[in-house]
Amino acid sequence: MQPVVVWGLAYIVGLLLTAIPMGGAIVLGCGVISAIVALKKSRKYARIFAIAGCVGLLAGIYLQFRTPQPSQIDVSRFVPQEKQEVTISGKVAALPKLTQSGKLQVWFDVAAVGEQKADGKLYVTLPEIEGKNLFPGQAIAITGNLYKPKPKMNPGGFDFQKYLAQEGSFAGLSGKSIRLLDLNQKPEWGWWMVQKQIVRSQTEQLGQAEGAIVAAMVIGGQVVDIPFDVKEAFSKIGLSHALAASGFQVTLILGVLLALTRRLPKVIQISCCGAGLICFAGLTGLQPSVMRAVLMGFAILIGLAFERKVKPLQSLLIVAIILLIWNPLWIWSLSFQFSFLATLGLLITVPALSKRLDWLPTVIVPAIAVPISALLWTLPLQLFSFGIVSPYCILANLLTTVLISFISLGGIVSAGVNFVLPAITKFASPILYYPTHWLIELVKFFCQLPGNSIAVGTISTGLLITLYALICTPWLFPKFQRQWWAFLLVGMNLVFIPAWYTRSNLLQITALSAGAKPVIVVQDHGRVGLINSGQAEAVKFTVLPFLRKEGINHIDWAIAASPAMSDGWKALLEAVPIRALYDFSGKKQQVISLNVVEQLAQRSGKYVSITPGQKIESGTIKMQFLSVEPTIVQIAIAQQRWLWLRDAPNVSQSQALGSALVGNEILWWSGRQLHPKLIEKLQPKTAIAYSKTIHPETLTQLQQNRVQIYQTEADGALQWTKNQGFQTSLEVDESDGSFL
Repeated sequence: MQPVVVWGLAYIVGLLLTAIPMGGAIVLGCGVISAIVALKKSRKYARIFAIAGCVGLLAGIYLQFRTPQPSQIDVSRFVPQEKQEVTISGKVAALPKLTQSGKLQVWFDVAAVGEQKADGKLYVTLPEIEGKNLFPGQAIAITGNLYKPKPKMNPGGFDFQKYLAQEGSFAGLSGKSIRLLDLNQKPEWGWWMVQKQIVRSQTEQLGQAEGAIVAAMVIGGQVVDIPFDVKEAFSKIGLSHALAASGFQVTLILGVLLALTRRLPKVIQISCCGAGLICFAGLTGLQPSVMRAVLMGFAILIGLAFERKVKPLQSLLIVAIILLIWNPLWIWSLSFQFSFLATLGLLITVPALSKRLDWLPTVIVPAIAVPISALLWTLPLQLFSFGIVSPYCILANLLTTVLISFISLGGIVSAGVNFVLPAITKFASPILYYPTHWLIELVKFFCQLPGNSIAVGTISTGLLITLYALICTPWLFPKFQRQWWAFLLVGMNLVFIPAWYTRSNLLQITALSAGAKPVIVVQDHGRVGLINSGQAEAVKFTVLPFLRKEGINHIDWAIAASPAMSDGWKALLEAVPIRALYDFSGKKQQVISLNVVEQLAQRSGKYVSITPGQKIESGTIKMQFLSVEPTIVQIAIAQQRWLWLRDAPNVSQSQALGSALVGNEILWWSGRQLHPKLIEKLQPKTAIAYSKTIHPETLTQLQQNRVQIYQTEADGALQWTKNQGFQTSLEVDESDGSFL
């Protein structure tokens, strides 16, 4: 065992273990114990293990040292207590990118907040009309609302605060207008100019969707605005890697350049290839997957220069160490993790799998072995991070390999020719348009197939480590290679059987943090219910991520009782079937539109209009719809009753409802003022407000009555289980903890 391998692994493990308390001490302790054990056989190995322990400890210290921290004059320290507009001046740090909400996102280097000097990196969103002509280095002043980013408010949701912190930013700005500080400022040359030219030329010649796909395959999807429906379709069936510039493009570049320069002296040949890799890295940006591929490419060139055989596994480890020394925070980047795991899978599994497929034609074998190997090594991480898997992933990769190869090579050639002879590319555009259009249509076809994306549920850190141990065992111990199928079977059982058992015995209620609209998910021993959908944005970023995390692929019953949510139900039905949708809306405010009813019928769902006083039973859940105006619903769950007040009833309405308002342990309401007599009548033990604030008088009275109070917009999603009671989303995240 070579020392560099041991020390490199210790460094990576030391970085990973910073996620748990005393992680560095654990690595050091393991190194010391291993050194003591090895001392009986060899002082050399004892010294190697002792140094490895120290390397792991120093790795954790180094990561903490490199973790960005706000300065004393960081822009985040100027966030006002109350919402008010501020003007921030500085320079644009990168080209604007289009967001799903139709705005432009810009990274901004701050120079001042108003008249006060400030610094820091700021995440800015702007109206498209305001920011479309911005360029890196441009001095501007932006007026808008400065805010601090929120942590993850819902299970399975996006941690905006953590994302910005990893980028070295601790505040955001919702910009409304900009002002140029230098009207005569001209852009300085940068790689962004070439990126912009490539995207512009491809989209002008091929169309928005097709041009963006070709440009993404040349310079990477992170610097190209791909239409979100197309991008989501590729992701859904496991083809996201096709839109990310990485090893495939590096292989094409090296292959073409080596072929073109094969008759030239070796120095010129290697210099041309090296220049090609540098240009590729400059165009795609310093992304982990790109840097991994480029450094691996340079390793191949070094081997050619010294006429030595390159050891792929050692090269991959050395590249990982180099990148993690340069930026240790990449250890938490999913792009870094997926890139290295997929490459490791190709190096280890493809040769073994190709031998077992030698009965197939030689051309077909790589097309089958490559996607299977990459999927095998990245699937545990995918389940840990997203909890979903596409059953058509391998077939989709197999059928699209030729198209992706042709488009990538054609895109690189087209981008190069466009700078020399742009007129030629106009005549050659059909050559790229039709394969790209066919690729998009093929991806959309797979997305329309039933079960195109299955939610399995996210797995724990312990199960993640166990799955990778099962994958690595046949590789590390050759005597187990023939029993690989047994390890695969054990891994599948560890994922599916516990998940099925847990869901079959789970009674859990989750009040999601979904803005001003109330949303609750009820999991009742395998049956799933949903009260309200939220707006379309809440469905996309809150409800669906939670359902995927929990492994929910259908909803048994749903209640629609808040107005102006038809767009939310429409977005939900496009992703998850609903078996029965109960419409509890008044005549003045219709909740469910005719389009949603038709969409529900197309997916074999049942639409039921509910009237006041009607009762519904589903499993152990009993619901009674007490009133439409104001909307009041009573839900009996596990021998306790929840009362949802969308609108607070007045005194006469409370009297009319009588005893129905008594004996409800849990109150779920909007946070608005409740009449003191109503609170006395309700006498809840727990009150949940789906709002940022609670009316002061109502808050005071609830506190005087010793009612446990929660606010989903402040505390995050609220989960209730029979054994653990109520827990906020932030509490659940802290208790779960993870290595990745």
